[in-house]
Amino acid sequence: METFISLEPFAYRQFDSKSSSGSLSRRIQNRLNLAQGIFIEGCSKENFVKKELKKEKNVVLVDGYADFCKHLFIPNFTETKTSILEITPGNQSLLCTDYKARCPGELPVLTRWFPRDKMKLGKAKYLDVILYSRKQLNKEDSAENAMFVPQQDASPWGIVSIKPQNVDYELPMTPITMMRNALPSLKEGGSGVQLNKKKYEESIEFWNIHAYVQ
Repeated sequence: METFISLEPFAYRQFDSKSSSGSLSRRIQNRLNLAQGIFIEGCSKENFVKKELKKEKNVVLVDGYADFCKHLFIPNFTETKTSILEITPGNQSLLCTDYKARCPGELPVLTRWFPRDKMKLGKAKYLDVILYSRKQLNKEDSAENAMFVPQQDASPWGIVSIKPQNVDYELPMTPITMMRNALPSLKEGGSGVQLNKKKYEESIEFWNIHAYVQ
């Protein structure tokens, strides 16, 4: 059966960088070195798609923030721990902040997170597999300093990120990511998607009391 989903190079950063970066071009390696992400534990990038996602009959896609974005929610078959924690009086002093960009040319934005080595984490119940359409991946690749270097295959959907979490539905995108996506220029990390005020307010409500673990 024809491959329905492929793992895109931008998502390689979430797997073992020591084993995956050697075969990548310098252009992609530069992005991986700057990209901030969550490592998938107990599964290689070669086996990730083969394990659960290879055949179209197993795939149920959920609409994302734009027509070119879909989500696939699956039980966590890896050993990856959860990537989001609630902020409490007991852990808020551990929060870190910095201005970060995901790749060269993208505008750095203020980010906050919990340091992974100081947090007690349990195994995530689900994986939110985030997909971009092949058309959008090719569009992103045409931009200067593009983040996405698409696979040269016919898969209509490509995995660009994997989020371990404890619910089987989409959690709000961070406010700064929503604002960056609204930028018209692909070079600065934008997607040209108009900001949805209601979704933005929901994001503020959630991320005011939660933070990623990195």
